[in-house]
Amino acid sequence: MSKLDRFDASWSAIERQQGQSLKQLKAIATVRSVGASTRIEASRMSDEEVEVLLRNTDITKFEDWDSQEVVGYFQVLDLVSESYADIDITENSIKGLHTTRRSSAASTSSAGRSFIWFLI
Repeated sequence: MSKLDRFDASWSAIERQQGQSLKQLKAIATVRSVGASTRIEASRMSDEEVEVLLRNTDITKFEDWDSQEVVGYFQVLDLVSESYADIDITENSIKGLHTTRRSSAASTSSAGRSFIWFLI
């Protein structure tokens, strides 16, 4: 855990130093991670479709399961990124994140939700 904490602290320092290019790399890595992880769950969206969906913050209702899955996964990834210090790594917390992803995917819209760090 301490190695993860050090890595995150290093990542933050590097991000400040490298600015825009690192933000672009983070966005690319995020799209690929979200795309690959949701394809494991049977999503059929390509990385390009994932990127378009995450950039479209005007969505008010998700018509298909793939979009729900992608946005739910992204929201949990964003939550972990913002709150990692407060999340204990236990079986229950991981199951809770999975439940959060599922409920986010099923019921949430991104209208008014800002993925500012993701937008380049």
